[in-house]
Amino acid sequence: MNTQTKSSLRTHFAGRVDRRQLLSFAAAGIATAALPRVVRASANEEVRMAVLGAGGRGGEIARAIDTAPGAKLVMVADPDKGRAEQLAKKYNSQAVTDLRTVLDSDDIDAVAITTCNHWHCLASIWAIEAGKDVYVEKPLSHSQWEGRQVVLAAQKSGRIVQLGTQQRSDPIQMQARQFLHEEKGIGEIKYVQANRLGTRGSIGKRDTPLTPPEGVDYDLWLGPAADEPIYRNSFHYDWHWDWNTGSGEMGNWGVHILDDVRNVAYQDEISTPNRIICGGGRIGWNDAGQTPNVHFALFETETFPTLIALSNLPPKPGVKGTWSVKGQMQVSAPNSGYAIVCEGGTYLGQRGSGKVVDLDGKTVRTFRERVSTVPAHVNNFVEAVRSRNEGMLAAPIENGHHSTGWCNLANVAFRAGGAFDAEQLTQASELPQWKAIMNDMTAPLSEFGASVEDLVSCPMLQHDPATERFVGEHAELANPFLRREYRSGYEIKPAV
Repeated sequence: MNTQTKSSLRTHFAGRVDRRQLLSFAAAGIATAALPRVVRASANEEVRMAVLGAGGRGGEIARAIDTAPGAKLVMVADPDKGRAEQLAKKYNSQAVTDLRTVLDSDDIDAVAITTCNHWHCLASIWAIEAGKDVYVEKPLSHSQWEGRQVVLAAQKSGRIVQLGTQQRSDPIQMQARQFLHEEKGIGEIKYVQANRLGTRGSIGKRDTPLTPPEGVDYDLWLGPAADEPIYRNSFHYDWHWDWNTGSGEMGNWGVHILDDVRNVAYQDEISTPNRIICGGGRIGWNDAGQTPNVHFALFETETFPTLIALSNLPPKPGVKGTWSVKGQMQVSAPNSGYAIVCEGGTYLGQRGSGKVVDLDGKTVRTFRERVSTVPAHVNNFVEAVRSRNEGMLAAPIENGHHSTGWCNLANVAFRAGGAFDAEQLTQASELPQWKAIMNDMTAPLSEFGASVEDLVSCPMLQHDPATERFVGEHAELANPFLRREYRSGYEIKPAV
């Protein structure tokens, strides 16, 4: 945020902190000169909201806000002027291109951040500084360090900040958690297998850089990201597969699934893993994408391990379907879900449903609730804002930071990798499922004219959840990826 904007925001919010909160800040030794306003929301007040980012996800969140009791969509911001105007028109709201216009508005209480991934943290921090409550889409961060700055900013401000992992608002998550941990329905957990097996296509590769569409404020669209030429065919959405702006499938779908795993299997007691090793690559497509379309990783924790397998490829070119990833399990984990393998059976969880199978593969219990999770999650946020009760949140921001962290660490491990070393991967764990998953994820490569030589792998990396940094051998390979450089004028500064 530029100096002029910060000055106007602070002037704008001056004198809006109530006496009790002012005293509490003073008692804590926090300077009050630059404090943002505190929204005086109550259960009877309307929460006036803006959506920052008018793509597909922005449209979905806008619909949820429009139907949420006690909320009103007032503004839509997007650096693509046409997109902003199109979405705003649907809800009779104001369209702007610069999100700072929203943040400087006294008419906005809260924002929903549905921008590209690289904007999530900076937009959140600016919104918090402006005294807004924040609903931010997953993944929270583009790098682990910047996610921590959002958490610190939220904690110091008293803002209500929620991550958009909407499955946290599905009652079956808590039902399954109770069955596994309180009832001990199928005994102790041995390990978790998570999958995201869904086909995508090549994003193409141009000979000359792509020109941004007419009406796009490209400097604003880039924000904190580096100004690099774009060689993909499509400007929108496919930024997911460029490290400069996206986090690949691990950050796109992986965070949903691994957040469920942290919630249901680990009861949120494990923040991030202690050790990680991975393999993967981008095969079958000679395109401009940088992120892997085949990615598999092993996370080791203080309790039990989790494995994840991601693939965007069909069984073979031109054939419908997905890769088969079963390993040594009696029943496969869902293609977009997870299997919690226990002593007496397995819990199979996915979006909207879950079931328990015994050791013979027979279904012995099912979990299903007819809940539209996106509206439910937005409603949960609005209720927390109106009541000023952070404890009501289904996905509080620090929890979201930890879940995003698993994905960030898997991506770091991939980016820190080198030539594929099958022996190194095999020796990393004695868990038979890990070796079986490696086989499942490398066997189809020949169908695409590839081999393990086209993959990369990393050595086992040691991670300290307390400091959120890699330690020990090979740490020097991974730590540089925990924080990125920011463009001038769009820097994320350390929280103070």
